[in-house]
Amino acid sequence: MINTEQNMHACPACGLLCDDITGDAIAKQQFSCGKAAKFYARKTVAAQPQVNGKPVTLAEAVAAAAALLGQAKAPLIAGSSTDVHGARALVRLANHSGAAMTHLNADSTLRNMKVLQHRGWQTTTLTEVRNRADVILMIGTDVVSHNARFFERVVWVDEAMFTEPGARQIIYLGGDKLKTQAGTAPDGRAPQVIDCAAEQLPQVVSALRALVMNKPVAGTAVAGVEVSTLQALADTLKTAKYATLVWVAKDLHYQHAELTIENITETVVALNQKSRAMGLSLGGSDGDTSVNYAHTWLNGVIIDAPNWQEHDAVVWVNSFSPEAMPPADVAPVIVLGAADSVFSTAPAVFIPVATPGLDTSGQQFRVDGSVTLPLTAAKPSAVATLSQVVALIEETLVNEGKPA
Repeated sequence: MINTEQNMHACPACGLLCDDITGDAIAKQQFSCGKAAKFYARKTVAAQPQVNGKPVTLAEAVAAAAALLGQAKAPLIAGSSTDVHGARALVRLANHSGAAMTHLNADSTLRNMKVLQHRGWQTTTLTEVRNRADVILMIGTDVVSHNARFFERVVWVDEAMFTEPGARQIIYLGGDKLKTQAGTAPDGRAPQVIDCAAEQLPQVVSALRALVMNKPVAGTAVAGVEVSTLQALADTLKTAKYATLVWVAKDLHYQHAELTIENITETVVALNQKSRAMGLSLGGSDGDTSVNYAHTWLNGVIIDAPNWQEHDAVVWVNSFSPEAMPPADVAPVIVLGAADSVFSTAPAVFIPVATPGLDTSGQQFRVDGSVTLPLTAAKPSAVATLSQVVALIEETLVNEGKPA
């Protein structure tokens, strides 16, 4: 049964956590976002726990999972597609079992974290962008591929406290085949687009940083972009009242992409010497922001990317994206996943868990890290939560002589 109460739901389909979704909209499948439509169209099937593809009781599945973890010398908790409550439970399980922990988006998250650790950065929030930004530079991304309602919710809003939303200047820099239509102003004014190949973006961003810092750039073009064009962009950023430089780490998928992110954030630092500017990292999916924050708070270190070959057992946690699975050559695999998970090969153990915001309530960090929002069960079900299943596995480990 769908929860059709008119209190608003926060949608966990992407990092924006749009909190204006009504129960009626969910019931009628009326959304302006394809990701929300796909998320709320999911149905909780009557899935049963399995061991090697054969149906078993929950107790039997928990015992099998605990046995595999107990035997493993180097287990890994991966996927980690969950909310704050689930992330805290996974950290406890990692501590109990001696497992390492990672997230399915760890590679792209690390691109940001390396810069934050090494240099620090000056970033803003969605609310500040909505109320203050007059120039928004999208670097190597169209954003809407990840956060479909960014322009609707943040940019082309009805009113803002310190700027005129309809007069904002939108500029796209770099990347191949960017979808720029969302950057068109309500009055029909098209965004400025500065083209360059995605793999050449590092050189272009480095040159832009130099120009913002009033350093000379040799030649008349950088990676096919006229230096005069980049100089004009640098001047626009310098004269803005509140420039915002936006990137999505997932879209910067080339070697040493963290250096490009560092050049973006250091451009912000340079701009703030005489004007005002901020960075904004967007994207966020499968609870990656929440999981990384919870892991960092509780362990003091960020989540790292895995070397799959170093681990002899994998706990794959997947409550938001039922189609996502670990590499095919990884075994044995214990899947604590959504009831509608799809397997090409049956895992060693499968225990269905509730999806926060769909089957059960939860809590999630927004992609800008500024707030946590409650997730309300849109279609409440009796499927066990990840925290409940993890507690059962922990109890079994303790009973078998493997205390925390």
